[in-house]
Amino acid sequence: MFFKQRMSADGTLSYFYGCGGKGLAVAVDVVAGDEDWFIAEADKAQVRIAYVLDTHIHADHLSGGRALAGRIGAPYCLHESDEGVVQFPIRALKDGEVLETGNVLTRVVHTPGHTPDSVCLLVADLRRSPDPWFALTGDTLFVGGVGRPDLGGAPAEMAARIYDSVHAKILTLPDDLEIFPGHAAGSVCGAGLSGKPSSTLGFEKRFDFYLTLPRAEFIAKLLAEIPERPAGMDKIVSANLGHAA
Repeated sequence: MFFKQRMSADGTLSYFYGCGGKGLAVAVDVVAGDEDWFIAEADKAQVRIAYVLDTHIHADHLSGGRALAGRIGAPYCLHESDEGVVQFPIRALKDGEVLETGNVLTRVVHTPGHTPDSVCLLVADLRRSPDPWFALTGDTLFVGGVGRPDLGGAPAEMAARIYDSVHAKILTLPDDLEIFPGHAAGSVCGAGLSGKPSSTLGFEKRFDFYLTLPRAEFIAKLLAEIPERPAGMDKIVSANLGHAA
C-alpha cells in the first residue's frame, strides 16, 4: 500500500493512496489547481486512479475533484444525499459500502454534522489485516477539534448531529486507529485545530477537549466557538455544486 498526504497553504489536507501491486488508487478531497499533482503521482506510482472522492461539498475552497475525475475518466464520488443537489452526475456513495482497489479497501461511513453529506473513510490493507488501518475523517473530526456546525443547516441541530456521528460511528473504533483529517491549523472549518496533520483515535479521546464533553455541553461549546465564515463562501459552494458563475 502507498499513502500520501498533501497540505495546501491554508491547512487543507488532500490524500492519495492505493494498492501499488494491483495498480489502483483513490484521490480524496482534491483542491482545485492540484489536479496535475495527482496525475503526476499516479504516473510515478504506475497506478490508475479508480475513484475520486470528496468527503463533502466544501465551503472553504474550490474542489478539484470533478475536474480530476473528468481528465482521467474516473467516477467522481459524493454521498448519495448530494444526488439532485449538485448539478452534475456523481457516483453516489452509500453508508457502509466498500470501494475495492486491489488489496486496499475503503469503507464509507456517513457522518453528518459539519454538512449533511459528510463522510469518513475507513481504509484497510488486506496484506496487513482486514481491519481498518486508518481513517480519513474529513471535516468531522480534526486533530484537537471537530467540524464547525453552521455550514449545512441550523447550527444547533448540526452540532447535535456531529456529536452523534462522532460518538456513535468514530469513537467506537479501536484506539490505535490512525486518523487523518481534512484540515490542520490555518483552516476556518473548525475551532482549535492542531498544526499536526494526523493523530490516533486513542490520543484524541484523551486530549481533544470536545470529545470529553457530555452531549449538551458539547453542543453549547461548539456553538459558542464558531469561527468566522470562509471568505467567498457562497461563491465557493455554488461552484462546488456545479452552478454556472
